[in-house]
Amino acid sequence: MSENLISSNAPAVPAAPILLHEALTTSGRRWRWVRKHPTLIIGLVLLLIVAGLSIAAPWIATHNPVTINPLQRLKPPSAQHYFGTDAMGRDVFSRVVWGGRVSLVVAIVVALVASLVGVVLGLLAGFVRWADAIIMRIMDGMMAIPDILLAIALMAVIRASLTTVIIAIAIPQVPRVVRLVRSLALTLREQLYVEAAHAIGTRLPVILRRHVLPNMVTPLVVQATFIAATAVLTEAVLSFLGVGVPAQVPSWGNMMADARNYVAVAFYTILYPGILLAITVLAINLMGDGLRDALDPRLTNQR
Repeated sequence: MSENLISSNAPAVPAAPILLHEALTTSGRRWRWVRKHPTLIIGLVLLLIVAGLSIAAPWIATHNPVTINPLQRLKPPSAQHYFGTDAMGRDVFSRVVWGGRVSLVVAIVVALVASLVGVVLGLLAGFVRWADAIIMRIMDGMMAIPDILLAIALMAVIRASLTTVIIAIAIPQVPRVVRLVRSLALTLREQLYVEAAHAIGTRLPVILRRHVLPNMVTPLVVQATFIAATAVLTEAVLSFLGVGVPAQVPSWGNMMADARNYVAVAFYTILYPGILLAITVLAINLMGDGLRDALDPRLTNQR
């Protein structure tokens, strides 16, 4: 009887080598995928570092970012103030990590708002012929004005706050999404599966949800990353010019605006927010390039 039990359990012995082989094969595939898309991984890692610092700001900030201490003004970096202090005695390190929250919130919300509005208007322009001319002429007029000038004009009309900054940055980005979605819609509506859906009486909202929108996800995701990078830069420019978020709010643009008069005596007050701003924009752009390469099947098959 014991021999029967041993023989019945015998096939279970090679399970460990098989599982180990599968695990090694899976990890090998993942490692090859990482090697194929290094820009995506580098951008993601950099962005996670910046996001981690911003999210952990209440715990890692050594001082209150808005507390003014005239006795500590323009102090160089030290163990007490890692990045030194600004002209009002505020801790630069604490303001830098808190300022990342403003930039990341602006980037995410602007990308979402511009993408959603652009998708709706682009689909209307692509599938409703009478609306095409009206929508696209408005978009062409908006694109004739430089983004930063349009954002400054909008900020001059409405009261300065984080919400109004997001609106002022998102509106100039909408035409780019509209043009992208419209061009994709014009191509997709001529496809046989879309014409077949029309022929059998499928309603337009169902066609858009089932056949059109799924084929737009990849270019829209890539476009959203570039909008996010532009939003970070535009928010910093608006704050630097004094028409962005209120001056008391710690943001990288406000910090660089306050520090521009003290570069000769305290260069670190503008150096660290500038480095974080550059790293964030670089990380988002690298992610956009990496996503474009990773999600494009033509580029994938060439590797």
